[in-house]
Amino acid sequence: MEQSFIYGLIGGLIIGSGAALYLLGNGRIMGASGIIGGLADGSARSEWRERGLFIAGLIGAPWLALLALGQTGETHITSNPAVLIAAGLLVGFGARLANGCTSGHGVCGISRLSLRGIAATGLYLMAGAISVYAFKHILGVI
Repeated sequence: MEQSFIYGLIGGLIIGSGAALYLLGNGRIMGASGIIGGLADGSARSEWRERGLFIAGLIGAPWLALLALGQTGETHITSNPAVLIAAGLLVGFGARLANGCTSGHGVCGISRLSLRGIAATGLYLMAGAISVYAFKHILGVI
């Protein structure tokens, strides 16, 4: 039996623990889009160091995990740069439109039993499923 699910389980535990520590340490929700958005629009100038370290951790932690596990980081993502750029822009736009992302609404909102977080996460999942179906089976770009 394949055991690759264990990576997802461990990753989920790490994300949940990080969100809990962020909430306990700062009294704020660990929403990645809010953290990045505050840097991008300049509204969080006084917290730039903390937010920058958070983003560095988001980028650096997977690389450290790959090094520690001796893995290559192979994915099944498309190699089409236009699709990757469009996907990133759409995710960023959607996160700002929804006043949060899956880390804020999904991880933190659901764990706090927030109806807004539960509804947003359900809509994120539904939009993701529809997008994958449309882009893979109808448009054939992924």
